[in-house]
Amino acid sequence: MSVRRLAPDAVQPKEFDFTDQNAQWAKGQVAKYPPGRQASAVIPLLWKAQEQAGGWTPRRAIEQVAAMLGLPYIRVLEIATFYTMFNLAPVGRYHVQLCGTVPCHVCGALELKRICEERIGAQGTVTADGAFSWIEVECLGGCCNAPMVQINYDYYEDLDPASFGKLLDDLAAGRPVKTGSQTGRVCSEPLGGPTTLQDPALYDGSRLGAWKARFADAAAQDAAKKPEGGGGGPAVPGFGDKVHVAQPASPKGVGIAPAASPAGNAVPSDEAGSRSQKPG
Repeated sequence: MSVRRLAPDAVQPKEFDFTDQNAQWAKGQVAKYPPGRQASAVIPLLWKAQEQAGGWTPRRAIEQVAAMLGLPYIRVLEIATFYTMFNLAPVGRYHVQLCGTVPCHVCGALELKRICEERIGAQGTVTADGAFSWIEVECLGGCCNAPMVQINYDYYEDLDPASFGKLLDDLAAGRPVKTGSQTGRVCSEPLGGPTTLQDPALYDGSRLGAWKARFADAAAQDAAKKPEGGGGGPAVPGFGDKVHVAQPASPKGVGIAPAASPAGNAVPSDEAGSRSQKPG
């Protein structure tokens, strides 16, 4: 893991305070934990501080979170510098996180990286208008739809140089953009659409209903075949029926002591089974 340090003092704000709304929200997060366990709220509070600060976590925000939770500053600093989701330097309004791990790399992430370098600059650079910044990150979990990027809170998948360039153009111009797959793929299905499990009944619950109805019909047919008054052969137990299992008879000629009844009297056992073997 690479070393992560706070941004230089020159870009650090002089102060940071939660807005009234965010302070109220933070108190609600702390209240979720029992007394003495308020430190458990540190990550949600840092996340909210980063959101309020415009996408990055200043030193003053770390100090305020530490004060709110009654923690030493170093403890909160350790967390902020460990988790890469906390940006320690200013970012653009649109912060591009480019996945560069193997699935995305073999599907064209390197071409997307070149576009970022040409249009935005080196990693960690913020464009002059404050619109864009970018970094290369580890797997974002969208491997089926590689290559992909995360911009702020949204995923953009199945990218190529043309669609990625258009995405950046639309964001810069303030035009609405389409999240998710840029090729029309539904979730992570094959590019040509699903080729198996295409029966709609698999997804609307009707298949399960048909399965239950089949057993109900079979039970009704069995009942109709039985003559009045019973008989007609042994019934087949259905779901939920209690099944009586007969106890095995004792072997002939083997002596078994009679069991005691609740009243203490001996209960006669099978005569053949209780007869002791005597010579002659």
